[in-house]
Amino acid sequence: MRRIALITGAGRGIGAATAHELGRRGFHVIVNYRADTSAATSVVKQIQAAGGTAQAVQADVRDPGQVAELVEACARVDALVCNANIPPPFGPLARMSWEDFAGKVTGELAGVFHITRRVLDRMREQGNGRIVYVSSLSAELVRPGAIAHATAKAALNTFAQHVAAEAGAWGIPVNIVAPGAVRTEASAAMRTPETEAALGHRSILGRMLDPQDVAAVIGSVLDGGFDAVTGACIPVDAGFRVLSG
Repeated sequence: MRRIALITGAGRGIGAATAHELGRRGFHVIVNYRADTSAATSVVKQIQAAGGTAQAVQADVRDPGQVAELVEACARVDALVCNANIPPPFGPLARMSWEDFAGKVTGELAGVFHITRRVLDRMREQGNGRIVYVSSLSAELVRPGAIAHATAKAALNTFAQHVAAEAGAWGIPVNIVAPGAVRTEASAAMRTPETEAALGHRSILGRMLDPQDVAAVIGSVLDGGFDAVTGACIPVDAGFRVLSG
């Protein structure tokens, strides 16, 4: 029986790269997306062209009704990757509204809360499954303007560890993959040649991270190599925190 992986926010960036990685590893991939049908369809076609199987399913994972329909569309869920991006407001606290700050934090948590509850029920019935939450090193770093983003990711990490504690009773590993700066469309506005060069200097890869670097780690976690690991936060920064600037 082919394993099924459900990836939220899989139309681009890390989500799309993860969809390709899991398709390559033999999963049937559910490419979830919120609005960009064209991007999600393109990911599906590329997976199929490479010999894998996939389908695109639209749903805003912040909406419990849409999440119920999304999970119902899956025959089973062997692997869940919570990756949906909630764009954060960037700027100092002095110029940030409560509405913008709360919108990021509540959106981030809604995007994992509803899907986790539904999928955990399915995995408990199946008797197996694995979950990965895509977070960020921002949860533990302080940088100008990132207060909403960092707070939301720190809350996500805490949520994920509590899920790991509950899911462990059913033999379901739950882990967090926390990338550093990654070259994606979402990060394009904040990248300059100078920042990319600086990140490359603090990388054992000699370059800024690409989405495929993160996807390879997620694929390893979900493909059976981490069965004895749960509740872990796995940093993917290519050495950023330990190599001197």
